[in-house]
Amino acid sequence: MTGDGQKIIKGAPISLQSLSRHFGKVIAVNDISLDIKSGEFMTFLGPSGSGKTTTLMMIAGFLIPTAGDIKVNDQSIATVAPFKRNIGMVFQNYALFPHMTIFDNIAFPLQMRKMSKEEIKKRVSWALDLVQLPGFEYRRPSQLSGGQQQRIAVARAIVFEPPVLLLDEPLGALDAKLREGMQIELKQLHDRIGATILYVTHDQEEALTLSDRIVVFNDGEIMQVGTPDDLYRLPQNRFVADFIGKTNFLSGQVSATDIKNCSVQLEDGITMHGPLRDSFATPRNRATFSLRPEKILVGEEITDTPNTYEATVEQFLYLGEFTKYHLRIGKSVELIAKSSNRLGRSVLEPGSKIRVGWDIDELLLVESDAPA
Repeated sequence: MTGDGQKIIKGAPISLQSLSRHFGKVIAVNDISLDIKSGEFMTFLGPSGSGKTTTLMMIAGFLIPTAGDIKVNDQSIATVAPFKRNIGMVFQNYALFPHMTIFDNIAFPLQMRKMSKEEIKKRVSWALDLVQLPGFEYRRPSQLSGGQQQRIAVARAIVFEPPVLLLDEPLGALDAKLREGMQIELKQLHDRIGATILYVTHDQEEALTLSDRIVVFNDGEIMQVGTPDDLYRLPQNRFVADFIGKTNFLSGQVSATDIKNCSVQLEDGITMHGPLRDSFATPRNRATFSLRPEKILVGEEITDTPNTYEATVEQFLYLGEFTKYHLRIGKSVELIAKSSNRLGRSVLEPGSKIRVGWDIDELLLVESDAPA
């Protein structure tokens, strides 16, 4: 216990080494390797069935790997029983004992470790202070809101000072406004306690908000690992570009390249210019650009760029701080653009003609195919 009543937990590094898990003929996790830093907040992100929760359950000990190893502090735990791993776990449904008081719920892991009554009382009080629910000791779970129950589940998971804390979609049962508030509280909690946190979600915004780094899963494999900024600005492939935020995909044939840039001709002859990226674009190959909706400039916003076109407004959605436009360039190029609703700026009606454009660097090559 520190002088200000807060406790610092030393996080542990985690290493997943060629980890796989099969369910019969189904490969849920396929030969993944990953190093997680001590004290890091890392999120496993992906659609349902991508392997993120299966990976978390193997780390927790509820599933045994088919192959590979899991190390915490350089010690293998792949075959260690869950209760001997010294890992905290928070489930989506909180898993509180309804017949127990809040004190007894939080004290349960301490009692299993046969701590003294005095130490248990001190730690439960500390955990309740940490999740900002002091004085709730003798209530029962049924007397608490969903957000309060979630905090109690976190308090129970950290009360024995685990170096690793696992959270499996813990905010999934909360409404949008409460979930946003809890995201902030979880981030602040991580800053205070210092444990290594592994967090599973399918919510992209949640992952971007909370994480030091994000692991994007798909079909049992890791698609990309990086900071929220890296994944959003520099996705390594089309799947990551599509899954992290919203984007437009512009596909066509590579018509020209130089040292820095390439040109892609779309189906109806419209050419777009973007930066060259590794070996993504070779003349005669097909290639796909990703373009974020908020990067599309409308009307007077357009600066000097070769990517300037006349577009037709097909439809719009007014969303308060911005308007989302469905646009068409030429006969077949469809785009979604987000334009801020600044004071005095009118919404463009369907059928309107408008100039749109974007800087060359806003296009990112995310896919390449050999010529058909």
